[in-house]
Amino acid sequence: MSILGRLFGTDGVRGIANKELTGELAYKLGRAGGYYLSKDHQGEEKPLMLIGKDTRVSGDMLEAALVAGMTSAGIDVIRLGIIPTPGVAYLTSKLDVAGGVMISASHNPIADNGIKFFDRDGYKLTDEMEDEIEDLIFNRYDEIPAPTHTLIGIVDSNKNLVREYIDYLVKTVEQDFSGIKIVLDCANGAAYQVAPEVLKILGSELIVINNHPDGEKINVDCGSTHPEIIRERVLREKADLGIAHDGDADRVIVVDDQGEIIDGDKIMAICALDLLKRGKLKGRTLVTTAYSNLGLREAIESAGGKIAITANGDRYVLKEMLANSYNLGGEKSGHIIFLDYNKTGDGVLTAIQLVEIVKRTGKSLSQLASVMKPWPQRLANVEVKFKDKFKENDKIKETIVRTEERLGDDGRVFVRPSGTEPVIRVMLEGRREELLEELERELVNIIKEELN
Repeated sequence: MSILGRLFGTDGVRGIANKELTGELAYKLGRAGGYYLSKDHQGEEKPLMLIGKDTRVSGDMLEAALVAGMTSAGIDVIRLGIIPTPGVAYLTSKLDVAGGVMISASHNPIADNGIKFFDRDGYKLTDEMEDEIEDLIFNRYDEIPAPTHTLIGIVDSNKNLVREYIDYLVKTVEQDFSGIKIVLDCANGAAYQVAPEVLKILGSELIVINNHPDGEKINVDCGSTHPEIIRERVLREKADLGIAHDGDADRVIVVDDQGEIIDGDKIMAICALDLLKRGKLKGRTLVTTAYSNLGLREAIESAGGKIAITANGDRYVLKEMLANSYNLGGEKSGHIIFLDYNKTGDGVLTAIQLVEIVKRTGKSLSQLASVMKPWPQRLANVEVKFKDKFKENDKIKETIVRTEERLGDDGRVFVRPSGTEPVIRVMLEGRREELLEELERELVNIIKEELN
């Protein structure tokens, strides 16, 4: 992230807390973002904003700065405390507020943090809306009001609102989970309270790990980025399945009864085919990104459904869903949007929708997951120093073209810079594993040579 470039990346403003994402920047984002979202507010009372956060150490600092910025612009604030990102989205959509903010860097390391805004309907902001906030910060900061006396915003803390989110999640399923043994990994993050309570209320036999709200351990050797931890525990406990969240619980990775990792593609296959069978998949269409495995398309189309493909990123999935009234979409990473229930990816919601299918069908998760046969796929994250030079590098372009020619109709390749990290992401997919390995080595080596 750079002050000289665009502040907002693919998922809010992110950076190393107190270095790139400073308290001063958070204050300005609070003033500008709060003012932008509330400027059309009408009525005698001051506009109101919600703020939630994950467990990481820097959350308190950034929350204080955001609160100061918003209240200085005449906006009242309710602090929700530690809550999953989708919890902020849900509560923002249900309450009479101007918008919401989540402080989290999701699955990123502890040192990172991020600030993500939601509009009054609980949707993430569009690129155009984020551009407006940046313009306010860089070019029109003096336009933001600075009220005095009783018009300055005030702050309240209402952790009971988290309970409303928990109660809502429970109501999204019709089955109780009695007789189902689940291992749950909360990544020492925002799911630490919500996820266990929801699964306990629904009656599952629950084994919870990594559920300490310790900001020094969020995502460390746990959660969805380390599914091997929960895999080992599922096998040892002879559990029916395992659920692993990331730091802000907007995504989920699952492990089946055989210890196999069930990623977002297989979760979508199971859920889409279940909805399709029951006549509840709107447009008979699942929305996913170009990074989803081609085996997902085969599974859906063979059952009479359709796939809509978008650019990488949940905002593009959501845009396609809203444009065509679809109700299920997501990403291979486990970021799944059930638009009937929430406006953004929700890891806890996704997990209980999946468990309900297990309970209703009487099938094991491994049986359900067998509906999709993934094509061989290679993924590489190449750390680089000069990510911004990726698009203009001719050698890399030529290597990508050669790779596409060698794969032909039996595969595909995607190479793109990460939106939040100094990384170039490479994905190769095809029918021949040995060819993919060879092509991956060539691509990775060229990228390292050219961008370091």
